[in-house]
Amino acid sequence: MNILHVMRAPVGGLFRHVIDLARGQIARGHRVGIIADAETGGQRAESIFSELKPSLALGLNRIAMSRHIGLSDWAATRTVAAIARRGKAEIIHGHGAKGGAYARLAPRVDGAIRVYTPHGGSLHYAPASPLGILYFNLERVLMRRTELYLFESAFGRDRFTDAIGRPNALTKVVVNGVGPEEFEPVTTKPDAADIVFVGELRALKGVDVLIEAIARLHAANSPVRAVLVGGGPDADAFRALAEQHGLSTAVTFPGPMPARTAFALGRILAVPSRAESLPYVVLEALAAGMPTIATKVGGIPEIYGTAHDRLIPPGDVDALADAIRSGLGDPEMIQQISTALQAHVKSMFSIDRMVDDVLAAYAEARTTSGRV
Repeated sequence: MNILHVMRAPVGGLFRHVIDLARGQIARGHRVGIIADAETGGQRAESIFSELKPSLALGLNRIAMSRHIGLSDWAATRTVAAIARRGKAEIIHGHGAKGGAYARLAPRVDGAIRVYTPHGGSLHYAPASPLGILYFNLERVLMRRTELYLFESAFGRDRFTDAIGRPNALTKVVVNGVGPEEFEPVTTKPDAADIVFVGELRALKGVDVLIEAIARLHAANSPVRAVLVGGGPDADAFRALAEQHGLSTAVTFPGPMPARTAFALGRILAVPSRAESLPYVVLEALAAGMPTIATKVGGIPEIYGTAHDRLIPPGDVDALADAIRSGLGDPEMIQQISTALQAHVKSMFSIDRMVDDVLAAYAEARTTSGRV
């Protein structure tokens, strides 16, 4: 098949998902191309694209894509259509709100099906907000131009259905996956902190809750140390909150780095998110056997399976502080839990399974839509 992936910003879990899919599809003999925004992603995206570009039979195209709806979207949509026609794309797979819009608004390419993976996308907006109303209504319009919906979690599917409506096209849940090399253990540094956080520094990720929990532990004579790895719009506010609690030396902010490098900086990973879809950082940590404390949000219970009762409520400072105290106080117990979760992730969340399930969904959608 000729497969064209369309996304806006090549960052985060969405970017990893697209790259894992593209590599797996190429390895299985398909001709693949990628369209992404020309201005976002930074050096890391440039490096990954540079390595992959020689294998992209339909090419790598970096074009101007605005974050919000604007006049430039018309030109971007036409460009996506031209690239799809030139490559004789049979699958046009849009990722995220903007990638999904471009993939489906572009004039139809003969014989092609249009596929959409929201990755949260429009659902990040409050339903009653002006942008929420605009994007939710656009999603409803685009339902008529979609032959296949792919969700990375049952939670994502159900949330989309509740907020937007039930898709009138073929719908599948295909969970994210990790590779065999990610099950290699991470060696914790001798001077590792007690807690490490890895992710975007913004309120949605619950970083403020983590800092408040650490402050509460310090007040109870438990001098916990934490390393908060990442960057984001609320980084300065979180630094100020740590200073306000007198935690300038106990809580450090080294900036972004690869997840496995960051895992070595702490004994327990904290994922205090207020909302998630199916976060790669949890899959990566559990695959590496990393003791993890996470909240019961989004698709995280799907990752934990029968161990979902180990998850804590989001936004609960006391519950997070208690979980940290318990994990540090009984490292053997939390490691046993991590070992069991590692085996569960290995059996259910592989890249190969993800790639094969996506390709099978493409084939089914082509058959049901009469575009084989």
